[in-house]
Amino acid sequence: MGKTIAQKIFDEHLIDSPFPGTYVLKLDRVFCHEITTPLAINDLVDRNKDKVFDTSKIKAVIDHVSPAKDSKTAEQEKVLRDWAHRQGIKDFFDVGCNGVCHAIFPEKGYVRPGYTIIMGDSHTCTHGAFGAFAAGVGTTDLEVGILKGVCAFKEPKSIRINLTGKLQEGVYAKDVILFVISQIGVNGATNCVIEFTGPIVDNFTMEERMTICNMAVEAGATSGICYPDMTTVEYLWPFIKDEFASKEEALKEYSKFRPDSDAVYEKDLTYDLSSLEPLCTVEYKPDQVKTIKEMTGTKINQVYIGSCTNGRISDLRVAAEILKGHHLAEGVRGIVSPATTDIFKQALKEGLIEIFMDAGFCVTNPTCGACLGMSNGVLAKGEVCISSTNRNFNGRMGKGGMIHLASPASCAKAAIYGEIHF
Repeated sequence: MGKTIAQKIFDEHLIDSPFPGTYVLKLDRVFCHEITTPLAINDLVDRNKDKVFDTSKIKAVIDHVSPAKDSKTAEQEKVLRDWAHRQGIKDFFDVGCNGVCHAIFPEKGYVRPGYTIIMGDSHTCTHGAFGAFAAGVGTTDLEVGILKGVCAFKEPKSIRINLTGKLQEGVYAKDVILFVISQIGVNGATNCVIEFTGPIVDNFTMEERMTICNMAVEAGATSGICYPDMTTVEYLWPFIKDEFASKEEALKEYSKFRPDSDAVYEKDLTYDLSSLEPLCTVEYKPDQVKTIKEMTGTKINQVYIGSCTNGRISDLRVAAEILKGHHLAEGVRGIVSPATTDIFKQALKEGLIEIFMDAGFCVTNPTCGACLGMSNGVLAKGEVCISSTNRNFNGRMGKGGMIHLASPASCAKAAIYGEIHF
C-alpha cells in the first residue's frame, strides 16, 4: 500500500512508537517566539534543565508584540532574548531585524521538503507549503522539543484536496483557502494532514502556497502540505545551491516527499475553482463565508493588511496597485504591517510604502499585534475591520469587534469605498 507525504516523513524521522498509533519523531527545526516559548523556558529553568538539544536547529524571533507595548510583554521578550543569548542561539531575530515568524523563517531558508517542524503557534502549518510536516504544539511538547529534539504525534491520517480549473482575475490564494474551509468546515480536517494538490496549486507561487497552508489549521488540520516541485526548488535555491549540483538534482531528492499513486486517504476531495469569486468571512468562524459581491455595502471602520497569511511582498504589491492614486474613505483608518523587515525594505524600494502612505495608511513595523488583538490596531466595541489575517473569532482583534477575513485585494478595495466592495 502506498504512502502519503506525512507517512513518508514520519518513516524517515521515527525514533520510537511506545503506544499504538503514537510516533516519537526527531525534529529538524524548533521555532520559537516570545508569547509561548517563555513558559517553556521558565519551566526548564525551574527544573534545572536549562539547555537545548541543538543550537543550529532552534530559531527564535520576537514578533507578536514588536516592540513591547507594556511591562508584561517586555518581560516576555526579555526571557526569550536572555535565553537565546545564554544558549548561543545564533538565529535569533530581535526588534529591528525581525518579522512575523511564519514569514521570516521561510524567508531565511530554514524550511526544507521532508522536514519535521514544531512551534508553540497554531499557524506553524504554514511551513508545509514546502513539503514539510509542520505543526503547532503546546508548552509541554515545546519544552521536550527544545530539550531533546523530539516530539510525539498521533498516526498521520491525511485528506487530499485536489483544486482544479483556472482562477478568474481578481481571485487569490486567500479566496481559495476560504472556499476550502467553507466546504469542509472548521472541524473537517481535525487530527489530519491536508495535502493540497491539483493545477491551481501547481501554478501557485511559494507565497501563495504558504497562504493556503497557513489556514489549514482553521479547518482543524494538524498541518497543510503542498508537493515539492521546481517552484519549491527555485525558492530555496539561494540556500541549497551548495548542496546540489543542479536544480534538477535537488528536485529529484525532494520528490521522494511526494505521495505514492496508491496512497490511502481519509477523504479525497476535488473542487473546480473556475467560477470562484472573491470571498470574505461573516460572523465568527472561518467557515462562515460569503462572496464579496454578497457583502458589498457592509460598512467598515478599519482595514488591516499584514500577518503570516498575507503580509508578504506579493500581497503588498497587489494592494498597492489597487490603492495607487486613491485615498482611504472618510472615517476609515488603514494599517499595513509588512511581514518582515526585509519585506518592508523591498516595499520601500519599490515605492509601495509611499503609495500606502499617500493613501492615508499607517505603515508599521513587522508584528503580529493586531491579528490577535494585542497591539497595533485593536478594535473598539462595535467596530468592523476587513483584514488579511487568518482568524475572525469573537473578540480576536478586540472585544466586541467584528472581523471580515479577505484577500489583500479585497481589503484595498474596501479601503477606498469605506465598505466591502466587489
